[in-house]
Amino acid sequence: MRTITAAHLFASLTLAAASSQVAAQMIAEAVGDNTVRFHASAEARDNALPSYALVDPNLPATGAAPEGFAVGPSFFVDDEGRNSFTIEIEPGTSLYGTGEVPGPLQRNGRSTVLWNSDSYAYKDDTPSLYKSHPWVLAVRPDGTAFGVMADSTWRITIDLTDDITFHAEGPEYPVIVIDRDSPQDVVMTLAELTGYMPMPPKWAIGYHQCRYSYYPDARVREIADEFRARDLPADVIWMDIHYQDEYRTFRFDSERFPDPKGLNDWLREERNFHNVWMINPGVAAETDRFPEEGYSVYEEIIENGFGVKTAEGETYRGEVWPGWCVFPDYTRADVREWWAGLYMDYIANGITGVWNDMNEPAIFNVPSKTMPEDNYHGGEPEMGGGGPHARFHNVFGHLMVKASREGIQAANPDKRPFVLSRAMHLGTQRYAAGWSGDNSADWWDLEVSVPMVLNMGLSGFPFYGPDIGGFNGNGDAEQFERWFGYGTLLPFARGHTAVGNIDKEPWSFGEEVENTAREALNNRYVLLPYYYTLFYEAHTTGLPIMRPVFFADPADQALRTEDDLFLIGDGLLVHPQLTLNADRVPAMPEGIWRPLTLHGADNPDIPDFYVKGGSILPTGPVIQHVDEKPLNPLTLIVALDETGRATGTLYEDSGDGYEYREGDFLLTTYEAVRDGGAVEVRVASEQGDRPRPERAVQVRLLLNDGQEVTAQGRDGEPLTIELR
Repeated sequence: MRTITAAHLFASLTLAAASSQVAAQMIAEAVGDNTVRFHASAEARDNALPSYALVDPNLPATGAAPEGFAVGPSFFVDDEGRNSFTIEIEPGTSLYGTGEVPGPLQRNGRSTVLWNSDSYAYKDDTPSLYKSHPWVLAVRPDGTAFGVMADSTWRITIDLTDDITFHAEGPEYPVIVIDRDSPQDVVMTLAELTGYMPMPPKWAIGYHQCRYSYYPDARVREIADEFRARDLPADVIWMDIHYQDEYRTFRFDSERFPDPKGLNDWLREERNFHNVWMINPGVAAETDRFPEEGYSVYEEIIENGFGVKTAEGETYRGEVWPGWCVFPDYTRADVREWWAGLYMDYIANGITGVWNDMNEPAIFNVPSKTMPEDNYHGGEPEMGGGGPHARFHNVFGHLMVKASREGIQAANPDKRPFVLSRAMHLGTQRYAAGWSGDNSADWWDLEVSVPMVLNMGLSGFPFYGPDIGGFNGNGDAEQFERWFGYGTLLPFARGHTAVGNIDKEPWSFGEEVENTAREALNNRYVLLPYYYTLFYEAHTTGLPIMRPVFFADPADQALRTEDDLFLIGDGLLVHPQLTLNADRVPAMPEGIWRPLTLHGADNPDIPDFYVKGGSILPTGPVIQHVDEKPLNPLTLIVALDETGRATGTLYEDSGDGYEYREGDFLLTTYEAVRDGGAVEVRVASEQGDRPRPERAVQVRLLLNDGQEVTAQGRDGEPLTIELR
């Protein structure tokens, strides 16, 4: 018999209720164009909790549901007492999303449990990873699509073995359905509801180098020197927990890192590196270990009652890296404000980015690997008040990074914060970037990195990637080389490995691997103008940066399961070799796809690239970091469609700060038009008040036979290419 947890105490329906009776009470209300929110009953609607996932926690209805709305849930209570619903799908419907999940892109036949978990060295059968996205994207046979969101923070099982079925612990919850003409439109509407990714600083979309851990500070300087001496482009070096004094959050080890500000200033001013430092939620509680100085972070939690409580009302203690710890109750606004304030002095050390880890929250030496579900959080009246940890577990990390971002922003009001988080919930893209946690250095993890990034993008989270090279285990040179060859193209590009492993810097496996890494990094930085434009598009529309190839033709069934290819934006198709023997042949989309030669074109560990007919991609020269020099020359890569036309955009701003919100940006639309034996490339339109730079422009016109024609001119002036 299954143990009844605290979650089941909140079930408002009994096992005896018939699903047909519940369905008869169902409430359907519009919350947008062809977007409907369903409640199991009027009582469920009246008792619904405010949403942590939505931008508006109390999203108002705009009227009755459209007549004949095609998709609707059937609510019921399952045999375990969980509030559940099913949405039937027609044959040929493909299912995606569900957030961070291992395994293939298409999720039909799969089941996952949304319960943020410390899932070290996860594999295909791991039921829960670090993030919870109660969301499914369904693409019908004709390419139209709908999305389903269960607006609950409790533990949820998403069962896609037949239709779409959600089983959620806790009270009744609303279900939001978005029905659109394409999967792209569904994902954009999801972003409208749950929030857009903030525009990151430009340095954050460069390459990041990390390990657990670089110490002492001399080792950090050595890593920076090696990247620059070897002409390996990179922008960020990371500090893991070994910089901390006795693993105390917000404290520096005086021997390993005696002058963190001096180190950070040297990285920025002498080697042009930004930095990211780790902050965890577990606050060391063993004050007897620090008798002379004390530990103010812990003392303030105790003095003010800011910690998560046990069911009996005592401050909860659990073991993490420092030993016994207490944990801020981020569900409370006053605690988040206090936590945010801790960043003021911390950021003053020249810190430019922050990494919130272990925030599922992870707890050592207990079978659950987390807090007891009956721990108590104070909550906020406007968010439905307090309750058990079972309700707040999946938003613990979400609320932590919300507070962290607010504190970093207050400390550096003129800079765009960069925050990375391991634990998240639907909507956390409003506050942080993410990564796929403690993966492993093996070929399975290399391969599934692609569908994991794709499904996160389809779940409203664009800024995401894996630990390139694998965190757990050493791997080998062949695997690292292959992974690095394509991993640098993912939206968040960071190399990382665990303590005790071999070195995994790009040069660690010898000259051949280093050369491949250099080619891969050169490709990332050559494409940086295109990536930055796509980040702006994600920031303003919610479209993913990295997209499944079925976006090229959602009605093409052959593309529905294809995850050996991926798109960067709409215009660039990437074909990496994801298996050891490179023995799979992917399904290419129909239409015009021109081969593109970039760095490492003859290297089997560098992907093949194709540009979609009708596209113009803005690119630049090889640079060692994003601020090395202005974009000059600008190179436009052009692939004409069947009508002899192509368009593309380039977004430019200062790379940091918020002046772009006041118009200090330049968004240029370029077009190419063939007329007889000539192609003219020109500016079709522009937006923003930022002046057009005085710079050269080069055009690479890709032709049918894999050849290309090039021409040079000045940006802003028409350029004509004569075809022979």
